[in-house]
Amino acid sequence: MIDSDLLVDHHIRKFPLTAISAFSPYTGLIISVVLLIFFLIKFYVLELFLLRKIYGTKYTLLDEVNRRGFVNHHIAGTTKILILIIAARPFITVAFGNSGFHTPFAKGSRVTMGDILVISAQMLVGMFIFELIYRTKISPISVVHHMASILIAQAAVTISIMMKKDSSLEFLLCTVWGAFDIISESLPHLTIILYRVYPDSHRFLAMLFRVACFTTLFGTVAETIVVMYLFGQTWSRWTLPFKIATPVLHVAFSAAQFHGTRIFYRMWRKQAKIVRDQQDAEKQVAVEE
Repeated sequence: MIDSDLLVDHHIRKFPLTAISAFSPYTGLIISVVLLIFFLIKFYVLELFLLRKIYGTKYTLLDEVNRRGFVNHHIAGTTKILILIIAARPFITVAFGNSGFHTPFAKGSRVTMGDILVISAQMLVGMFIFELIYRTKISPISVVHHMASILIAQAAVTISIMMKKDSSLEFLLCTVWGAFDIISESLPHLTIILYRVYPDSHRFLAMLFRVACFTTLFGTVAETIVVMYLFGQTWSRWTLPFKIATPVLHVAFSAAQFHGTRIFYRMWRKQAKIVRDQQDAEKQVAVEE
């Protein structure tokens, strides 16, 4: 039996230099459409009636900063789930299987794996742009993460049009970064939404923040292992600028994710302390009675 690791090594090491998709020259148009869709959903669906109907005063009584964050978490979480559904199979088969960017998405289809990956990448980039513009409060580390993600994803598509030596591999690594970002960050979006909806359910929130903390932590560690493994397997094919830039970018992405882990850890401990204080107060009342 052939070791699966050898198959992955062979596939990655021999990954061809090729155009990613026929849609690559039109990424600006794709992002424009994505941003317009986000606006229409935000303005005419979420803010106009849907969130009010679902959450009532839980939503309407939020201040401006938290309200925008609440809306953004709905858009970001939904977008990431949609990308996961659409792009999971193309990502796995291209990055770790035997498919290429020009492999048909379905038998007999004119749509290719590369088409789906490019469109999914633009959806993620559009989501980052929307968050940078829409939210009124965002941490500097998140700003750096989003800006780096936007620039590296668009640069990877651009250099693929020019058929630069590193283009296919760089975009492949971008899909790995994007996949782990989607997987590890989807739960945190749901976590913050539930935090706003059930602010007094401290035991539930402590459990939720603990799960989110470990999810982002293990996701970042797993992402580092996979990215550095793929990067090492293709080391001889990278030009010097990318040999330097790729690890630096990964450090920026990891720093943002560890920042999220730290935030969830603090929120977990805070909720756990509230639960302990409530239990102590109940015991004190029982003793006095």
